[in-house]
Amino acid sequence: MRFQTPLVPAVLIRRYKRFLADARLEDGREITAHCANPGSMLGLKEPGTRIWLEPNNDPKKKLKYGWRLVEHENGHFTGVDTALPNRAVRAALIAGEIPELASYKTVRPEVKYGQNSRVDFLLSESGLPDAYVEVKSVTLRRQGDLAEFPDSVTARGARHLEELSAMVAAGNRAVLFYLVQRTDCSRVSVAADIDSVYAQTFAKARAKGVEVLCYDTSISVEDVSLNRTLPFEMPV
Repeated sequence: MRFQTPLVPAVLIRRYKRFLADARLEDGREITAHCANPGSMLGLKEPGTRIWLEPNNDPKKKLKYGWRLVEHENGHFTGVDTALPNRAVRAALIAGEIPELASYKTVRPEVKYGQNSRVDFLLSESGLPDAYVEVKSVTLRRQGDLAEFPDSVTARGARHLEELSAMVAAGNRAVLFYLVQRTDCSRVSVAADIDSVYAQTFAKARAKGVEVLCYDTSISVEDVSLNRTLPFEMPV
């Protein structure tokens, strides 16, 4: 997924009101950028962080910059746009680039299911059970090369796990797809200390047959794309 316009570097001043971030461009100008991430962004929003912004000239947009990446001191990147994982996974599904799901030729996004929910993707193919795929953006790293989800309490995430479990009980496939938007992680786990209810619901969902896929991403200031599968480790 290539960025529509070349990214520009900046220094984060503050992130506030969930969807806003003030930043200082290299020429010294201070601007407000749209932050497409409603989560806590734990470990990614410290003032002074080097970030990358995507400019736009869209007259319909009040803010002329969108916050896309965090650049870490070790040269690695984290993607902060929570809309990007679904776009990247959709492109990979259509192209048949996810081996575990490559048998499905029909990819339908945002299909209603469960109780007032929408699954990210419903996959179908003659002769195969339908596959319900829920994508989660993973950006938290606290120790070593371990990526964790969630970075804050998520009642919505726990509800999705219950609804995926119900799809398995009805004879379908259900897949929880963790997309790690970091280039410095090689394992994935659940942050049970942050949300114990989510961790318990996750364990029950796996026991009921919900599948877990973990992929990381290749990230640069030019583009973001699916990269490789990562192993999942149950929390200790």
